[in-house]
Amino acid sequence: MKFAHLSDSHIGGWREPKLRDLGIQTFRKIIEKCIEENVGFVLISGDLFDTALPQTELIKETASILKLLHEYDIPVYAIPGSHDFSPSGKTMIDVLEKTGLLHNVVKFDENNKLQFTIDKTNVKITGLYGKRLGLEKFDYEKLEKEHLEKEPGFKIFMFHTALEEFKPAEMEKMKAYSYRDLPKNFNYYAGGHVHYIFDIKKENYGSITFPGPVFPNNFKELEELECGGFYLVEVLNQNLNLKHIKIKLKEVLTLKININNMSSFEAEEFIINQIKINNIKDKILLLRIFGALKSGKVTDINFKKIMNSAQEAYIVLKNTYKLTSKEAENIEYEKYNSIDEIEHDIIFQNLGKFKFSINEKKKEVQYIKEIMSLLDKEKNEGEKNVDFEGRILKDTEKIIEC
Repeated sequence: MKFAHLSDSHIGGWREPKLRDLGIQTFRKIIEKCIEENVGFVLISGDLFDTALPQTELIKETASILKLLHEYDIPVYAIPGSHDFSPSGKTMIDVLEKTGLLHNVVKFDENNKLQFTIDKTNVKITGLYGKRLGLEKFDYEKLEKEHLEKEPGFKIFMFHTALEEFKPAEMEKMKAYSYRDLPKNFNYYAGGHVHYIFDIKKENYGSITFPGPVFPNNFKELEELECGGFYLVEVLNQNLNLKHIKIKLKEVLTLKININNMSSFEAEEFIINQIKINNIKDKILLLRIFGALKSGKVTDINFKKIMNSAQEAYIVLKNTYKLTSKEAENIEYEKYNSIDEIEHDIIFQNLGKFKFSINEKKKEVQYIKEIMSLLDKEKNEGEKNVDFEGRILKDTEKIIEC
């Protein structure tokens, strides 16, 4: 008997249409691979979608992919993750369950005890959802485990949370719990939420696994993972043979470009030359640009021209987080007590460079701060892009009218 374990598809998560489409294509390819491998069932450990209320077109596309499994009588067992779980109780996982395309295994009886869903192979599956900010902690604290641990047979527990003992150093500040918070005596623990590939066995616990994302979700993940994948698990006499299968539809090329001690013009020409001397055709091109300009400002670099020089690439993403100028390096940060003080000082230093119908400096500073605060706003949970943009524009109009 074989089954597949995948997690963190985050369908619809990328802003860039090409990468959003590539994520869906990768999800489809994984499902086709599951059919090819003749798996008994598929596990999805949360965050199928990037939001609790995804766009209609994304739901249709996802449903058409899951329908492929349905046609081959391959059931899908899922749990809501921190992105597709909603405090209101509305989740697209339940909607897809009503269509018969998957089964939400987070089921409680009238006594609030977690129940098993039994597959046709007699494998018993249950699990607990993930919540934003790690708030599932309280659900684990009140979870009755005894009946789960005593249940005989081959059992799978699905979860969507980070585990402290196996957390990478770069995720130090992420909310996490101990693997001991999970019920014991399960053969397989199908994890999700943290986007790294990992499996380990612990005494009184079976294989604890994280399959990584279906497709990388940000610049750093594209750089480090290059592609997504899933676990294919074969069960032989209670022994598990795990194989992580990568699905790469596009090559990723990362160019780490150091422009230290260059002028803004020299940096621009250097970056373009680095692009020209590499084969970028139909690849995901990642530009990680760093260093301190000896003259000029970062804003003097014509990034539009740089992007135009890489038109043969499938898509180009840039990271300039560690790109600065000598001017910025000379700011005496130690004299400030907070980010707000730095912002306030920079605003005052640049007053008069922009034309406002405001004469008083005090009012002009407040005006700029209101705009900065507005641009720092984020989407609400379940809010569509078009609604978010409309809200920001409406708030901007209010500030301008004042």
